[in-house]
Amino acid sequence: MPIRVLHIATGNVGRIALSQVIEDPRFELVGLVVSDAAKVGRDAGTLAGLDLTTGIIAIDDLDAALATKPDCAIYCALAEVRFFEALADIQKLLSAGINVVSSSPATLVYPWGLLPDSMIDPLEDACTAGKVSLFVTGVDPGWANDLLPFAIASTCQSVEQIRCSEIADYATYDGAPVMFDVMGFGSPVGDVPMLFKPGMLAAAWGVSLRLLAKGFGFELDEITEWFEQEPAPEAFDVAVGTIPKGGVAAVRFQIAGVVGGKEVLVIDHTTRLRPDLRPDWPQPAQEGGSYRVEIVGEPSYRVDVCPTSAKGDHNYAAIATAAGRIVNAIPDVIAAAPGLRTPLDLPFGTARGVFATTLAR
Repeated sequence: MPIRVLHIATGNVGRIALSQVIEDPRFELVGLVVSDAAKVGRDAGTLAGLDLTTGIIAIDDLDAALATKPDCAIYCALAEVRFFEALADIQKLLSAGINVVSSSPATLVYPWGLLPDSMIDPLEDACTAGKVSLFVTGVDPGWANDLLPFAIASTCQSVEQIRCSEIADYATYDGAPVMFDVMGFGSPVGDVPMLFKPGMLAAAWGVSLRLLAKGFGFELDEITEWFEQEPAPEAFDVAVGTIPKGGVAAVRFQIAGVVGGKEVLVIDHTTRLRPDLRPDWPQPAQEGGSYRVEIVGEPSYRVDVCPTSAKGDHNYAAIATAAGRIVNAIPDVIAAAPGLRTPLDLPFGTARGVFATTLAR
């Protein structure tokens, strides 16, 4: 019997996740919730970009959607600018006895040591009462700086440092709130956007650093952060609008977990809107963007991961990996013990269901 799924939000990640749920025989879509009034009343197949009709019509009422009694909900609503609202939505789902896999808020990837117990306990209590689980993941924070470094480091005799990097051109990324409000692209150099306010980087990516440290069996003494901004040499257009001359057109930032005065776990981001900007910063392994894990140890590694897609460019491919990660985790999350789950709690994913959709007889 297929797993009954309620899907919430059809933005960049949600649209791709929705298309998989519709086409994957492991799942049955039973409801769709959206926040955009223009999407209300439209068929899920249309909103997923598929040439088919599902009979599932988008609504904007989460409470009404709970009546579909799904086994699991996929929550892909943007949380960067509506954190508390997202927490309330997720708690409501858990309290209704619905398992949740989600791409946000990223702080729930590993909230311990970051969020106060007063914010974690209600979610844990809801999971316990409803006998359900919550799993939040993505790309970065997500598989690129937890699953991947854990897998590679498992072949080492010793490790001194792990560095996880995203090196990408975001010119085609069409998430305006993230690009302008969160990352500050287009603003004057020196203006500090939401992401670079003191403590924000450490909060956003500290979840991954603490998760890695937990998996490797040690605690961090501190988490440090720094960033740089690079101005546009002239005005130019990107997917979300125009970047004026002098406006921020590239950023680099780093978050490091420190033990004994040494940076042992590092997350490094280089984000450009044009490939010619700051050639001295790290360069991707493929045109557009890539992910990289570097391990100093015995043996040492440099592993470049280059997502591509027949349906879009490198940005689309990267987003698709986040969607695939949460959708494919659904069976394991349902089977897991109640509570907030991390990659340390779930079994190693083998993509068994992905192959089964095309090869099973």
